Amino acid sequence: MLFLDEQYQQLFTNWNEEAQLGVASLRLVAGRHPHDRSLAELVGQLTMNCGEFAPLWARHPVRTCTSGVKHLRHPLVGAMDLGFENLVIPGPSGQRLIAYTAEPGSPSEAALRILGSATAPPAQDPTVTRS
Repeated sequence: MLFLDEQYQQLFTNWNEEAQLGVASLRLVAGRHPHDRSLAELVGQLTMNCGEFAPLWARHPVRTCTSGVKHLRHPLVGAMDLGFENLVIPGPSGQRLIAYTAEPGSPSEAALRILGSATAPPAQDPTVTRS
């Protein structure tokens, strides 16, 4: 999505930095799984379909990104600065969980609240009984 989805790219105020981090992280994963056919196919697809990907991949960056701040521009609520932590799930799966947070009382927290209320199911009226 980071390289092939234009709408997703527009979420990042500094897409070039995100792209560099994405490639460096992908290089790290590729080094850990050198015989993964799906991963090789993904790199090939990105190389063929995204002009920005190939030069970044050719630099051979390797980096893990465990925490930081993402600077986003959401189409409904505007600019948001979200801290993130990349948590590794124990076990051989290699899965990770990324948690995003906003500074309490910040415009980013207000934006997240707006997004949460925009997608939340309608509150149920406690005076109404259902049969």
